[in-house]
Amino acid sequence: MKNKCTILVVDDDHAHRTMLNTLIRGWGYAVSEADDGSTAVEQVKETSFDLVLMDVRMVRVSGLEALETIKSYNPAIPVIIMTAYSSVETAVAALKQGAHDYLTKPLDFDKLRLTLERAMEHTRLKEENRLLRENLGQQFDSQNIIGKSPSMLKLLETVAQVAPSEATVLISGESGTGKELIAGALHFNSPRKSGPYVKINCAAITETLLESELFGHERGAFTGADRRKEGRFSQAHGGTLFLDEVSEMSLMMQVKLLRALQEREFNRVGGETTIQVDVRVIAATNKNLMEQINEGAFREDLYYRLNVVELQVPPLMTRKEDIPLLAQHFLEMFATKNRKAIKGFTPKAMDGLIRYDWPGNVRELMNAVERGVVLARSNYLDEADFPFVKDSSIQNDHDLANPAELSVQGDVPLNEVEKTVILNTLEAAGGNKSEAARRLGITRKTLHKKLKAYGVMP
Repeated sequence: MKNKCTILVVDDDHAHRTMLNTLIRGWGYAVSEADDGSTAVEQVKETSFDLVLMDVRMVRVSGLEALETIKSYNPAIPVIIMTAYSSVETAVAALKQGAHDYLTKPLDFDKLRLTLERAMEHTRLKEENRLLRENLGQQFDSQNIIGKSPSMLKLLETVAQVAPSEATVLISGESGTGKELIAGALHFNSPRKSGPYVKINCAAITETLLESELFGHERGAFTGADRRKEGRFSQAHGGTLFLDEVSEMSLMMQVKLLRALQEREFNRVGGETTIQVDVRVIAATNKNLMEQINEGAFREDLYYRLNVVELQVPPLMTRKEDIPLLAQHFLEMFATKNRKAIKGFTPKAMDGLIRYDWPGNVRELMNAVERGVVLARSNYLDEADFPFVKDSSIQNDHDLANPAELSVQGDVPLNEVEKTVILNTLEAAGGNKSEAARRLGITRKTLHKKLKAYGVMP
């Protein structure tokens, strides 16, 4: 890395400048020289430098004047100021104008070398983070989310409308449908895409630690808190915070989250200072929050604060036309990863994948294809590579309620037949509404509406 870096040394003292040139070249850097601030500005505009090491006191144009011009032209270039005056005022003025650091003369050469290395490392990390954000932006680009079904196209159209806004978004859908992918698409297609994208799974953290994870804590706030810690809200300042499985929060934590959403401010655990943040919040859940509210497990005021815009990710069984696209995508991905020359699926294998109900949704399909690729013995995945799919028709027959229980006698209105089928299927599923909806081939929301219309408490 160092051999590729070029440093501009700016000093009107010829002997000192020459000494620095020799010293820094010995450390493996390329060096250019300038004898005044105005010359330095001209060179920065003509040549790409990785760092500027500049004296503060020069005859024609001072280092502080040159610093201001250089940072206005290229804010990314690190500038280290050298001064024979170790006054706080000079250092503060330089740092306020954008200097990366400052050194006092006579220079400590070990400290100079360490400062240069740290500045270069800081620049390298910034560039890596920029590239990472670009790559993540491409990964989460809504154009790269796979699906051609009407429900997915409608969802992506809504994502495109909502992403540029500052609205809080609630993403609902069954486990494995890709809620996190939609959250990423919202962030990386928003004006906040250059800011941080911070994620936290509320179900994966114990209640006692969740408050500290979200809001941070002060040193000594609890046993083991040996230093101050910044929470996820602070980390997401200027960007987006994604709260996955938000329904798993306790009611006490919901109160604290509600305040943070309403006021955009909070206190660290054990702290008295109020911290203000600029954060867009996206939440996701695989549960019906209205049911949770009715059961007293979720606060209604928090629900409406989160649900400014709701996006529902459809289960895979309701968009079968997306299965071939997703399966081929996963096959190519895992074939490359495992260095296998697998070309595709046999017709029978693909037919089985399409007919299967995928209770685990896209995540289950991805895992199934990965397993098939790893164990494959030919260039095409066959139905034998998906044994669970072969038995799916038998499984689905067992899933249905007893036909004798569904039969009706005489002239019965169609809506009564539908009601009988739905209620019997719900009973056969043990009262599990998600499972009943899956067996009926409808969404949970549709089942909820049907049950409400029948006068059954959903």
